[in-house]
Amino acid sequence: MSRVRAAELAGAAGIAEAALTLDAGEGAALVGHLSRPPAGRRWTALAVDGGVVMASVSEQDPEIGHLDLLAVHPDARGEGRGRTLVRAAEEWLREQGARQARFAGNPPCYAWPGIDVRYTAAACLAESLGYERYHVAWNMTADLGVDLSTEDEVARLEKAGVTVRAAGEDRERVAAFVGEHWNERWAWEASTGAGLHYAERDGEILGFAAWGSRPAWFGPMGTAPGARGLGLGRVLLRRCLAEQRAAGQDSAQIGWVGPLRFYSRAVGARAERVFWLYRRDLA
Repeated sequence: MSRVRAAELAGAAGIAEAALTLDAGEGAALVGHLSRPPAGRRWTALAVDGGVVMASVSEQDPEIGHLDLLAVHPDARGEGRGRTLVRAAEEWLREQGARQARFAGNPPCYAWPGIDVRYTAAACLAESLGYERYHVAWNMTADLGVDLSTEDEVARLEKAGVTVRAAGEDRERVAAFVGEHWNERWAWEASTGAGLHYAERDGEILGFAAWGSRPAWFGPMGTAPGARGLGLGRVLLRRCLAEQRAAGQDSAQIGWVGPLRFYSRAVGARAERVFWLYRRDLA
């Protein structure tokens, strides 16, 4: 077992590309993403021949450790590498002071909310190692071939004094708004995402939507309580999805979804990807 140095992450990325068949083309980006977390997080990547695991602990919750990514090359499966990698990650987490290990997203910098139920071998491994399934999360899939136009709605909002725009040099001002109304995790995603759109009136920010902090996914988004009912969410969502389409995507994952009905009505998104979250106390 060896710790992967920054210069060796390309090898880990290659394993992830081959192993993560439900996330085709995203393996390398996910390894890179997890290796650039926000301040206040300790992380590691550990490797055996043909396999890699990434784990992290955040200062805001130092007793909870996360197994962020586990990948074993298809040609190296069936020989216990996954089990070895998990045990090695648990030992590293103990050394960091964690008292519990989780197969669960460590926001704001995560790969998935938990284990996709279709990665059945990973779920079986977690359960065989004594992990308890304690929660379920889901994503929605948005087909980017649908109508994502917003011109009429933007014109309506302009008549009400509301301007909708993409964040540029004012990105940090928008991130500060997100941190004030929601939390610093969402603020980090807003500040680091590939795209960020917001609405304001008389210099006051009313709502935002972001995409690409977690590679290729949409989110987070939110509207200030006093601005709800104006239709801002639908406009901001569509503008982000249109940007993702322009970037070459034909669909987008809306991660860790709460309001199913809103996304279904706004862009015809469907609940599709289900994740089991696991945890185990570390002795």
